[in-house]
Amino acid sequence: MAGYQVFIVAGEASGEAHAARLAQALKLIQPSIYLSGVGGEKMRRAGVDVEYDFAELAVMGLVEVIKRYPRIKQVFNDVVSRLAREQPDLLVLVDYPGFNLKLARQAKKLGIPVLYYISPKIWAWRPGRIKQIKQYTDHMAVLFPFEQRLYQSAGVPVTCVGHPLVDAVKNDLSVEQARDILGIDSQRRVIGLFPGSRHSEISRLLPLMLDAAERIHNRHFELDILLPVAPGIDTVQLQDFVNQRNLPVRLIENNFYEVIKSCDAIVAASGTVTLEIALHGVPHFICYRVAPLSYHILKHLVKIPYVGLCNIVTGRNAVTELLQNEVTAVRLEQQLIGLLTHPHAKSNAEKLRQEVLTALGPSGGANNTAKLILQLVEQA
Repeated sequence: MAGYQVFIVAGEASGEAHAARLAQALKLIQPSIYLSGVGGEKMRRAGVDVEYDFAELAVMGLVEVIKRYPRIKQVFNDVVSRLAREQPDLLVLVDYPGFNLKLARQAKKLGIPVLYYISPKIWAWRPGRIKQIKQYTDHMAVLFPFEQRLYQSAGVPVTCVGHPLVDAVKNDLSVEQARDILGIDSQRRVIGLFPGSRHSEISRLLPLMLDAAERIHNRHFELDILLPVAPGIDTVQLQDFVNQRNLPVRLIENNFYEVIKSCDAIVAASGTVTLEIALHGVPHFICYRVAPLSYHILKHLVKIPYVGLCNIVTGRNAVTELLQNEVTAVRLEQQLIGLLTHPHAKSNAEKLRQEVLTALGPSGGANNTAKLILQLVEQA
């Protein structure tokens, strides 16, 4: 195994977190393997030689992508040149399909085997992409059992490795213990504002989240407000929004799961983080906004009734979703107060935790994927 090289591409924070866990598992099984790619600090700490930072690529929405296209294209061309020059034994693509499916096509031309880890959401929109996936990838490593069935029916080599959060999220920390770690009064009402991991998400959602928190704090009851700093996000950007209001907001760069567990209620941008919140049994709801043109286009393309992963994997409207024009300070205020005061909010969240855990498939996701990667490089 000595001398094998694997190039990993993650284009946003949630994918980078998965990639970091995968890299850590690979290094534990085979310390001599060389890992390089596109990612962030978590991947660096896991032993990946990160050549390009994912923060340059992390953008959501069609209009937003167009604005950043020149830089994204430059990074893409640089990565293709690097692949051609170094010829790694395997290219591992992590989510981020707009970039990674094009990269898979180039890798195919270069004769580099491709493993796609974390499937593009073809079950939600643009199902025709499965033809590209079948043509340009050698194997799919999917998170959910229903995705495995989908690819099998299309004749695509696939393994359901299970969702890494099944192992990563441990629900053995009490609220009191979490708050003690963060220095929070156990008797205070605590809410979490999770505006996403992209600059565009934060600029659209955080001001409204802060407005809602301000309404509750001034009109109803005092709050402690926690605002986690996502990887790749400059704390100064968040602090600029916070400084415009007289609110007790704490920006926290680490202890992410302690932040979740400390909260009585959370409002979160749609994404993997909502699964992490659900697996901690914390009451929450989802909100999301993109540019109006992006939303107009996407609403005609999306083929499923939900955007939240908890709702998708359970197949029911388990978590409230506020989208686009529904995302107002008043609506966010109403939802947060409802979660803070509802007598069964916590027990309902615990029921959802069990349901989501069952739906996420087998344990050992990162380790299962690492073993699959080592099999593929040995066969290549």
